[in-house]
Amino acid sequence: MKNRIQELRKAWRITQSELADAVEVTRQTIISLENGKYKASLVLAHKIAQYFGKQIEDIFIFDLEEENVCCSNQCGNLPVQMRNTEKS
Repeated sequence: MKNRIQELRKAWRITQSELADAVEVTRQTIISLENGKYKASLVLAHKIAQYFGKQIEDIFIFDLEEENVCCSNQCGNLPVQMRNTEKS
């Protein structure tokens, strides 16, 4: 999952430590989020969004393919029975 944390943090001219303190995590957590090595929990995503005055979706970019999530009725990951019933 990609995010805009570093972009927003730099625009606001705040350090990783300042953001970490504000959302009650370690600086290492912010570093890992910015580098895409860690996915924020819903609670943390909400805190970060509130801090910047934005919606979660404005900061965290959810890629359906990257997350292996099916978003269509033609999903090959569904059992055959489910795919057949959805088409009727």
